Parts: sequence; C-alpha cells; structure tokens
Amino acid sequence: MNHYTNRKEYIEKLIAYKDKDLIKVVSGLRRSGKSTLLELYRELLLKQGVGKRQIQFYNFELPENYLNKSWDEIYFEIKKKLQSDKTNYIFLDEVQNIPLFEKLVDGLFATENTDVYITGSNAFLLSSELATLLSGRYIEISILPFSFKEYLTARSIDTSNKYLNYEALFFDFVNETSLPKGVELREEGFDKIYEYLEAIYTTIIEKDITQRHQINDKRAFGNIVKFIASNIGNSLSPSNISTTLKQDNQSIHHATVEKYLEYLVESFVFYKVNRFDLKGKKQLATQEKYYLVDAGLLNILAGKERNTDRGHLLENVVYLELLRRGNKIWTGTTRNTEVDFVCKSPTGEIEYYQVAWQMVNENTIEREFGALEKINDNYPKFLLTTDSFTQNRSGIKHLNVFSWLLETN
Repeated sequence: MNHYTNRKEYIEKLIAYKDKDLIKVVSGLRRSGKSTLLELYRELLLKQGVGKRQIQFYNFELPENYLNKSWDEIYFEIKKKLQSDKTNYIFLDEVQNIPLFEKLVDGLFATENTDVYITGSNAFLLSSELATLLSGRYIEISILPFSFKEYLTARSIDTSNKYLNYEALFFDFVNETSLPKGVELREEGFDKIYEYLEAIYTTIIEKDITQRHQINDKRAFGNIVKFIASNIGNSLSPSNISTTLKQDNQSIHHATVEKYLEYLVESFVFYKVNRFDLKGKKQLATQEKYYLVDAGLLNILAGKERNTDRGHLLENVVYLELLRRGNKIWTGTTRNTEVDFVCKSPTGEIEYYQVAWQMVNENTIEREFGALEKINDNYPKFLLTTDSFTQNRSGIKHLNVFSWLLETN
C-alpha cells in the first residue's frame, strides 16, 4: 500500500471529520484514487483498534452488489450487520449507481452509531435531491489526481537534490499522466499509459455522460471535447464554440454546447473558471476558461494535434494546485488588464496569480508584471515562472514555479 502514502492530506481530512455528525462525501474523477483512499482509511481505522465487524464496505461499481436490489434492501442488509453500542463505519463506493441512493444515505445517516462515507465520480451526486436532503449535513472532499509533488514522490525522486532537472520531470508529468495508476504504468512504457487513459475516458463518456444523458450525436460531442481540450486556458463561450464549429461545417446549437460543457464539468473532466470583474467586484456570466483534470488526457482528447503550448500547460497545473490548496478561483478582468487567477483562500484572503513559462525578453517581463501592476489594491500578487533567477518588482513576488509547486502549505 505504500505508494498511496502521498495522499496524506486527504487522509488527514477524513481523520479530522471522523465520528463527526456529518456525511463524508469523497468526489472526483473516476480512477483519481477515491476507492483507494477509503481502503487506506479503513486500514487506518483497523490499526486504531476499530473492530472488523464495525466496518462495512460496499463497492457499487460491482453489479453483484446492487443489481436487482432496491435501496431499501441494501439499507436493511447493512442495518442487520450493525454492531450495537459501538460506532459503525459505513463506506458506500460509487453510490450513484443505486436508484434513489439518497434515501439509502439519508436512512443510514439517521441511524444511531453510524459514521457514513460515500464516493461518487459525478458531481450529480451533490446536485439535485441529495444536497437538498442533506443540506448542511455533509462535508465534501474533492480528490484530484497527483500533484507535481505527489507525482515526484510516487516516482521516488529525491527533491532535496539541488541538481534535479525539474523542467524534464514537468514534461513527463504533463505528457504522460498524473493519475495514480497511470504513473505506476510508467515502467511498461507510454503505450500502456495511453491505453489506460483511453479506457478511463471511454468509461466516463459512455457511462457517465452519453448513457445518462442519452446523447445520440456522439460525433458532435467528441468535436466539442476536442475543441475545449485544444483551448485550455483560453476564454470560451458556448456561442463562440458553436460559431467556430460552424465554420468547420459542423452545426451544433450553442444550447447543446452549453449542455455538453455542463456534463463534462460534472464528470470532473474539465474545471470551469468564471471571470471576475475587478472593478465592479462581481462575477461575470460570459467567456469562461476551462482546465483539464489531467494534462495527460490531452493525448486522447486532442490526439496527434496535441499542440497546447507549455505556458498553458503550466497554467493548467497551477490552477489545479490552487484548487488543491482549497482556493476559490476566478479569472480577473478589468477594461485594460486580465490576470490569470484571482483566488480566495480558505481563510478568506484574496491573492492574485499570473503564470508564464519564462521571462524571455523585455516584452514578456512588461506584459506579465504589467498585468498585476494594473490592479491597484494591496492584496498579495504572485508571478510564477520557470526561471531559476527571479526578481520581485513593485511589491509583486516573482517565484520559481517548481519551488512553489513543491512547497508544503
């Protein structure tokens, strides 16, 4: 189990909420490590002296655990096995596969002496009925694939070595995959990683999207995915996507584009970043940016024409890292400037981040610093680049992005 040790921040969250009167919801992309996390946590409970019979683990990815069973049959089955006067830990993995699963979850939560943990690979889990039913009674732990730091740990790379070539390692990270099992496949070569990513993507598209939402025009759907994947970090809107595809002789209505985007976001394939008007201090409803949960998926989504520039790949990695660190994130915009990320930290502080690959010349330096300098408030401003020599300017902290990614928060 040792290669999962680098998920400790997630484990610590689960431990912090153990025995608290809240349902623990672990959400995230398929195969990002949710089941593994619960298994690891179960091992930990056993180590802490929780009895085997106090733990019930159901994996609803396995049809034999739910086929032809209604939610109440499963409910009574679990209830029968509860140990009285001890806390019972109940794990329901991929619970969205059970019709009316929210009744099951709610029933168990209402039962004495239960501590309930559920996972799901679709944000649909917390939308609609469940959220209403459980309002204020659950805590969501969103799990992402490996961070750059976890990735290096998984590859047993000693980051205390001053002469590491981080740039080369970074390209491995974004060109191969950040998904835990995919990283294990490195020994077997890139083809194996590619097959693995392809299988995951197919499952997400088939099971979570086209079947659930009955999409018949798979070609149109595929084209949209490809388009967004090729435009990581660019401002997009359903109508300009629809227009661009029209010029390419594919007619897809912008309302359809909007729906498809929603499905992709709720399956955790893409993350959507809204624009924030820095002057009027309000969220804008147009021109969002999209980032991909794992840059390795570009091999599948954009295929041979994978041409995302390294600046946008770096931006994608920084976005996911800011998310991991618990920030709410927007793109900042005013009439005369745009800044990559405006963040609100878990404690409510505001910070600005600008990301660029390298300070190659005066123009780049002016452009990147300038974007932050035009914001006239006193919140912290950071410029992240791959330069080994960084220079602060007018209160803006210029940091080496690799050191920033490896920081412990």
